Amino acid sequence: MSLQSKLDAFKADFEAGKPPYNVPPSVIETMRRATAELIASGAATRALKAGDQAPPFTLNDPDGNPVSSAALLARGPLVVSFYRGVWCPYCNMELQALQAALPAFEALGASLVAISPQLPVNSRKSVRQNALSFPILSDTRNDVAAAFGLRFELPGYLVDLYKSLKNDLPAFNGDQSWTLPMPARYVVAPDGTILYAEVNPDYTRRPEPEDMVPALRRAARVAS
Repeated sequence: MSLQSKLDAFKADFEAGKPPYNVPPSVIETMRRATAELIASGAATRALKAGDQAPPFTLNDPDGNPVSSAALLARGPLVVSFYRGVWCPYCNMELQALQAALPAFEALGASLVAISPQLPVNSRKSVRQNALSFPILSDTRNDVAAAFGLRFELPGYLVDLYKSLKNDLPAFNGDQSWTLPMPARYVVAPDGTILYAEVNPDYTRRPEPEDMVPALRRAARVAS
């Protein structure tokens, strides 16, 4: 089953109010409203695209070790996935799909990292729950997400909803800003050029990991 098919099946159950979430229709409508407004804002069109230069970054892994994009790119192409947090089931399913695709990425000489605003303790939980062998890097205040054009501020009514659901982003992230990255995935060539970019303001829609393989092959040819 494709990643999007899994996401669609989960979404259907979630929006139908099935256990374990048992979400009432009013919550679904609020989430749909926020997604529609983010799409209408055009924010995704302002994010970095293929052909742009990826901003360099150095972020800590879950154990507090600094990981730099420059060091990773010195070894080959880099796959970067921007991840909302361990509380997002759609993101967790995406991480699992990326983990399954990791051998194919590595066979092409690529590294893979996920970037999230969450605190390291929550990244460790993500790694453990999703059985990941690649790191989730902590992007405090979504600064790297902002450099890629992905950071957005949640509207007040969505903040109120998150609070009512005990989804306390300031506690998860150690940051009071109530900002998130739009889910995004990039392939960056060793020279820093973005070869593939997919940004979707609808967090329930994600591309298939294999969609990145042609860009990774191009990067491998250039590197050789």
